[in-house]
Amino acid sequence: MLTLFARLLNALNSDSAPGQVAFAFSLSLFVGLMPFLSVFNLLILLLVLILRVNLSAFIFGVMLFSLIGYLIDPLSASLGEAVLLAPGLQETWTSLYQNEWMRVLAFNNTVTMGGFLIALVSLLPVTYLSRVLIIQYRHRVLAYINRLKVVQVLKASKVYALYRTFAE
Repeated sequence: MLTLFARLLNALNSDSAPGQVAFAFSLSLFVGLMPFLSVFNLLILLLVLILRVNLSAFIFGVMLFSLIGYLIDPLSASLGEAVLLAPGLQETWTSLYQNEWMRVLAFNNTVTMGGFLIALVSLLPVTYLSRVLIIQYRHRVLAYINRLKVVQVLKASKVYALYRTFAE
């Protein structure tokens, strides 16, 4: 757990693009808000591994959004039920369920459908907000920490130089 947190801080402090970290965090919405053992989550994991996003931010986001998903599970179920039982969409859901590939995705589950819709609607706002927060963190918090005398003394030491040699 501490290693994951250290890697997340390393990603936040690094020169990597804030969009990579923010998009990884946003993709974790889908895995966290939908039932964990599903084919759709495997597809999201494959997408995360193919795209150039930060894996530690993704894992941290999965843990955070799984907790949030557990808390809003009743809301996801009621939203999914409302969408699946909508009279105008009955034919669509029936035809999709007749397809084996769509049946594997288990969109007929109310929690899966509700979690997917909440994650889909939240994807762009969470990406934008997390990107802005990462940029603000780098400009304000990290700059303040780097100005502290203790940090400057530690960075000037030989121990820190040795650490940087092995860290890279």
